[in-house]
Amino acid sequence: MATINVSSKVKLFRGKELEDLKKLDTREFAKLLTSRERRSVLRNFNVVENFVKRAREKISKKKMIKTHDRELVIVPAMVGMRIGVHNGKDFFPVIIVVEMLGHRLGEFAVTRKSVKHGAAGVGATKSSASLSVK
Repeated sequence: MATINVSSKVKLFRGKELEDLKKLDTREFAKLLTSRERRSVLRNFNVVENFVKRAREKISKKKMIKTHDRELVIVPAMVGMRIGVHNGKDFFPVIIVVEMLGHRLGEFAVTRKSVKHGAAGVGATKSSASLSVK
């Protein structure tokens, strides 16, 4: 979604710089999003605004804000914040950057671990059934 202008190294989102995006209202920013995210932001406008307001208060107290709301769309007001997103077991810290705009918080907190297989236990195979448990 976000592109990087190679000549000046300024990070852009849909042709607009971050400073310009932060000046926009959340509803105006929603017009730059894809259809699904736009509808989500416009329908849950109060939820997004309340989250940003609450996050600013916590950040002023130097605390990380924690949330279970994995389907919240990232807006420019969140850039630079450190948010703990719940992955089903604990809160995964996510630092919001420009490239994340328009994505959802849950995309950056993985809910599944990779499988790490160990050695087979006693009784796992027919040959290990006859071994003693010493």
